[in-house]
Amino acid sequence: MNWKRVIGLDNLAEDYKFARSESTGYTSAQKIPDRWVPTTCGYCSVGCGMEIGVKEGRAVSSRALASHPVNRGKLCPKGLSEHYTIAAENRAKVPLLRKNGKLEPVGWEEALATMAERFRKVQSKYGPEALGVLSTGQLVTEEFYTLGKLVQLGFGTSNYDGNTTLCMATAVSGYKLSFGSDGPPGNYEDMERADVVLLIGANLADNHPILCQYLEANRNKTLIVADPRVTKTAMMADLHLPLKPRSDLALINGIAHILIHYNLIDRAYIEKHTSGFAELEAFLAGYAPERVSAITGLSQDTIFKTAFLYGRAKAGFIGWTMGVNHSTIGTATVNAICNLALLTGHIGRPGAAPFSITGQCNAMGSREASFTSSMPGYRKFEDPADRAELAALLNVEEARLPAKRGLAYPDIVEATVSKKIRALWIVATNPLVSYPNQGVLRHGLSNLDFLVVQDGYHPTPTTELADLVLPAAIWGEKDGTYTNSERRVSKVNKAVEPPGQARPDFDIFLAVADALGCREALFPGWTKPEDAFNEWRRVSRGRLCDYSGIDYDLLAREGATQWPRSEALINEASTPERSSRLYADGVFKTPDGRARLICAEWVPFPEQPGGDYPFVLNTGRTVEHWHTRTKTREVPILERLSPRAWLEINPRDARKLGLSSHDSVDVISRRGSTRGVELRLTEITAPGQVFMPFHFFETNVNEVTQSAFDPISREPNYKQCAVRVERSGARS
Repeated sequence: MNWKRVIGLDNLAEDYKFARSESTGYTSAQKIPDRWVPTTCGYCSVGCGMEIGVKEGRAVSSRALASHPVNRGKLCPKGLSEHYTIAAENRAKVPLLRKNGKLEPVGWEEALATMAERFRKVQSKYGPEALGVLSTGQLVTEEFYTLGKLVQLGFGTSNYDGNTTLCMATAVSGYKLSFGSDGPPGNYEDMERADVVLLIGANLADNHPILCQYLEANRNKTLIVADPRVTKTAMMADLHLPLKPRSDLALINGIAHILIHYNLIDRAYIEKHTSGFAELEAFLAGYAPERVSAITGLSQDTIFKTAFLYGRAKAGFIGWTMGVNHSTIGTATVNAICNLALLTGHIGRPGAAPFSITGQCNAMGSREASFTSSMPGYRKFEDPADRAELAALLNVEEARLPAKRGLAYPDIVEATVSKKIRALWIVATNPLVSYPNQGVLRHGLSNLDFLVVQDGYHPTPTTELADLVLPAAIWGEKDGTYTNSERRVSKVNKAVEPPGQARPDFDIFLAVADALGCREALFPGWTKPEDAFNEWRRVSRGRLCDYSGIDYDLLAREGATQWPRSEALINEASTPERSSRLYADGVFKTPDGRARLICAEWVPFPEQPGGDYPFVLNTGRTVEHWHTRTKTREVPILERLSPRAWLEINPRDARKLGLSSHDSVDVISRRGSTRGVELRLTEITAPGQVFMPFHFFETNVNEVTQSAFDPISREPNYKQCAVRVERSGARS
């Protein structure tokens, strides 16, 4: 206790002292750094350049990096306060091993030896695939690449996936089926150059707010937003399409039907660069405007208007995020979006692209390099030529590379339930908040012989269940690269030392390899992330995601650059004219070089409302918080702005239930409930629907969501399940 403060002698003058900064003017003296360290934001996939202000070895401020090409001197609330995440009170600082039922501090040597011994024991008893690994989208690319080699070639298990499957796997699967490869074809600047921008299930204003400046800079566009809610982005639109939940695929097919019927298609492009048009044309006959109107709830006039706007555009841009991806028919919906672009030739040109806007800061790096859903460099597990090529590059026997993908994230969870997986390593993710139908996950984790959680924070709901916690450095404490949604690679730089005994994930992975006895074989001479990056450059050479012309020196000069960038361009400066678009030549990554037009059938979402569960629950994000709130709840300004979860309901539904604004309510599904949620009455949400953000573990909406997954991508259907809403305690 500060007795001087208690008796009034300490007026906190030092805490509230002001001084003048050359860059910010008169400001808090505590916020004026000794130096600024350039880096890239560690939250979402926009990839904003920023600087961390460091004073006496502590991160004290954040600001936009004015020279960075992505954010143009702007940051969102999370970026502006990101330095607070580094000194959060709940940082993990020492390895913890469960002894006699309690997590106890141990040294790194004991922690790593125990981990290696327990994992090897499980694999020896139950087979190599009895070990599973769940990763993230927030490591640097160098760490993803290192972890992938360690898991696949060191531990010898292919049951490895990232939480990117919970947000972006559908876009990946859709691109692969339509174009033959993953990789978003367009750029952010396409939003400035398109004359029609169609956003489907994409609330940029909340989820990717810095991208809104690209829309605002385009004064000649028509902005169309398809979303069941009147989101902040919908409020920006020239035309809002308030379609019924999960009817987007029917809408897109209906637009394609009209485009073909009225000859608003590019037949020359279709003939030269696609296959499957005749089959698609016949299939789309089943999506006449009257049927699509009945499915979507939109008027036929609105559907025609949307189709004519897109079909007559000189450059049409379609962007989407989780509103499309979080679905049991998400991959099919992405295929239908790609169909629209291919039918009209709106791809590979300025302003023209089907563009998935990624979720996490380095989900793209995970997709390219992590060895999860594909081998590094978008190589296919099932392709013998790809396996042979990668084996030669890595100097390993081809037989050591898996000939098929291992289990995806939800299938790893199901395998813990069935006890096929008996040990699990969770890296930088918090599934005890983020995974749907939480009861299934808790059951699976309770079956494990050994659970390791590697995270920058403790306690979290997931670390509290661990047998071993490995403390990791986070953003601001390590070096590497991120790749954003437009394939732009940016440098991530260390500004301060990690707390206590925490280590960068890269160092932890090498130390685990040491404990396994495979470090020199897999990572010869590696000591720093740049060693991993240089091998990744070599592995990616000649692939669609070619990094061979990118090195740390180039990133230091330019700040960021897009792939593909071949070795021949390593000394060539990037220019706006050199902005990279995929498929500009109309040649795709399929065996015949043609894109596939795919017949994608709409079906209703699995759990329809009715009876005791009359509402459709939608989930999503809010601008103040990030994912499971592990980081942002420790940022005072963000937590004050949004301290608790809420449930949106239409006033008409609230009146029927006898509920008022700010009432405490319970949300109940067939699987579980979340209780004591604040009610908000708003016309943003349509009658028959409710909405709740998913960040809050205290009132976790994933207690009620369902185990329903896209059959191709394995991404969960977070967006629609049937629930009822009642006053808290009504049935107690």
